[in-house]
Amino acid sequence: MRRRLMDEARRFLRNQDEAEDTVQDVVLKLWTMRDRLGDYRSVEAMAVVITRHLCLSRKRDYGKCLDLQALKETTDSGSPELLLIGRETEGRLLELIDSLPDRQQAILRMKHVDGMETDEIAALTGMTADSVRQNLSRARRNIMKRFIK
Repeated sequence: MRRRLMDEARRFLRNQDEAEDTVQDVVLKLWTMRDRLGDYRSVEAMAVVITRHLCLSRKRDYGKCLDLQALKETTDSGSPELLLIGRETEGRLLELIDSLPDRQQAILRMKHVDGMETDEIAALTGMTADSVRQNLSRARRNIMKRFIK
């Protein structure tokens, strides 16, 4: 089932790391409702629906705040108002990144500011690729919670 969920998540998100984070969240959600899974005709179909919903939610949420590259492109080519809003948003994001635990902060910067791939980050930090993805996911969730407040 994981392969099917990964394919679905990649189709929506077009990003391997985001897809893996999403599938991990789906598995966690299924685990929390494990006692009720027998009530459903098809657990796989339900998992696919959950995956789609989480992907759409991620696209919407990440589109709002964590795409620093797109934010810079918007501010570079926009009106003075967009430039000001972009600078304020970027400043707020960088402030939130600075408030993360050191490991999450470093990994998030390597991924989103420096544009490094998960395998490169894992090699540099001595962590496994799964640990890097898990730390990225936690860091993103932390920032999302704080950014939306």
